[in-house]
Amino acid sequence: MSRTRIKICGITSPELATIACTAGADAIGLMFFNPSSRHLEIEQARAIRHCVTPYVTSVAVMVNPDVDYVRAIISQVGVGQLQFHGEEDNAFCESFGLPYVKALRVAEDTDLKAAERKYPGCSGILLDTHLPGLYGGSGKTFDWNKARFGAEKPLILAGGLVAENVAEAIRTTRPYGVDVSSGVETDGIKDPVRIRQFCANARNSI
Repeated sequence: MSRTRIKICGITSPELATIACTAGADAIGLMFFNPSSRHLEIEQARAIRHCVTPYVTSVAVMVNPDVDYVRAIISQVGVGQLQFHGEEDNAFCESFGLPYVKALRVAEDTDLKAAERKYPGCSGILLDTHLPGLYGGSGKTFDWNKARFGAEKPLILAGGLVAENVAEAIRTTRPYGVDVSSGVETDGIKDPVRIRQFCANARNSI
């Protein structure tokens, strides 16, 4: 099996981007969702993106954005991938000419096969925990066995991952990638030690 890719989401400074890259992250997530404590203005995001090392992807993470906002992020920040966490449809998501990942929130009764089929243009799907009123970043896990539904697209696991459980999560679900945000924070702030430990444990999971 090829190694599991790692994305550190909710990066809020150039310094944290550098730490994530040197720790072994394959991607960093830049949050463009105003209610989030990790929300970035476009100029902040551009400064962060300039610190991202070669072969690490900068991902714009959004929730039900309007078209002009997405276009501004693409043209002014220079991200390499889009990630949508709202009710966006496939036509909207693939209309910007960049690869996109679609997040699916997993509840007890979620039909993941049917949900995945709604996004034939995606480059991957991300599974996160469903909690009413939240679009991600809850820090809560879901039943990882639900991720073993036979996804047709590369599967990215999120929701409640931390350094202490990421190896088990990878062994259980065999995902293409893992995505973490609150799980590498201390008191709501990204913690370099936790970032490094998460990446190390994910790399050594097999």
